Amino acid sequence: MIIESLELKDYRNYENLNIKLSTGVNIFYGDNAQGKTNILESIYLATTSKSHRGSKDKDIIRFGAGESHIKLMIKRMDASVRMDMHIKKNKAKGVAINGIPIRKLSELFGTCNVVFFSPEDLNIIKRSPKERRNFVDMELCQLNKVYVSTLVTYNKVLEQRNKLLKEIGFKTGLEDTLDIWDMQLIKYGTDLISYREEFVKKLNEVIFDIHSRLTGGEKIKVIYEKNIEKDNFEAELRKSRTNDIKYKTTNVGPHRDDFSFFLNNEMDLKKFGSQGQQRSLALSLKLSEIELIKVRYGEFPVLLLDDVLSELDGKRQSHLLESIRHIQTLITCTGVEDFLNKSLDIGKVFNVTNGIVKESEYK
Repeated sequence: MIIESLELKDYRNYENLNIKLSTGVNIFYGDNAQGKTNILESIYLATTSKSHRGSKDKDIIRFGAGESHIKLMIKRMDASVRMDMHIKKNKAKGVAINGIPIRKLSELFGTCNVVFFSPEDLNIIKRSPKERRNFVDMELCQLNKVYVSTLVTYNKVLEQRNKLLKEIGFKTGLEDTLDIWDMQLIKYGTDLISYREEFVKKLNEVIFDIHSRLTGGEKIKVIYEKNIEKDNFEAELRKSRTNDIKYKTTNVGPHRDDFSFFLNNEMDLKKFGSQGQQRSLALSLKLSEIELIKVRYGEFPVLLLDDVLSELDGKRQSHLLESIRHIQTLITCTGVEDFLNKSLDIGKVFNVTNGIVKESEYK
């Protein structure tokens, strides 16, 4: 899977950008706040419908412009794919694949798979359960389109149920209508749990060897901490109803799941791991993402590395760079010199200065 070219119009600090990418390693270097990360963000947005920063559409559009446009030319197996995304201030995104508009943004997943790795991801182990759920959800969305629709529907049902819980405080007669939402929450929530169980099983099969090679033999296991078992979902939801009404929120369901990581079957890295151990695990998780996508689609994803190498020590840098030799990679950094002594097969180098991108010589 290769991105052949990227075009941006009125995106962040880019009025017009049109670049052709190498099939190997592409390095974007320059001072901070020049627009390097914006390039990676645009690719992630076009392929997943979401900004990795959580930005709103109106904040992405260049100041003074009415809308933004992203165009990707993609090579998959023997097929070429064109992706166009129009971002508007007060309307939903418009997306077309090979000139044909798609009805749902969830249909984007699987068209071009990407793995995004930023310094923030190095802290995913010790951060909130929500961020660990987001990691699992995003990976599952790229691996399984049915999961996308299931997750979207579950979140809509959850939103409506929570809205009703707030309204019950003013009109108690509405409580009986909770049954309708409860049945839907159980239906889609049970499916989510099943998909997550299967994902963690596959993840453990892949990450064990990856982490062992990175750390020199350490054994890692991912544990799915379910908030509720599938067979008990209905009973526990019913039992929780009084508290749900009291606190005006749904306290039971996979939206409260978490994931733990045990080292050598005894140490919970989330609670007791050192920074180095947690960073090694975060790197192993990202490399596992790549492998799972390769197994699912028969092609490697595109890897987006946002200034992450500066946060890794020499050993982890070397392991990461060795692992991406056969993957199209876009790397942002402040200086290209750091890469010249790493025996890295660099395809293209781009200098980024205040929204102007120029291909440069590096040898």
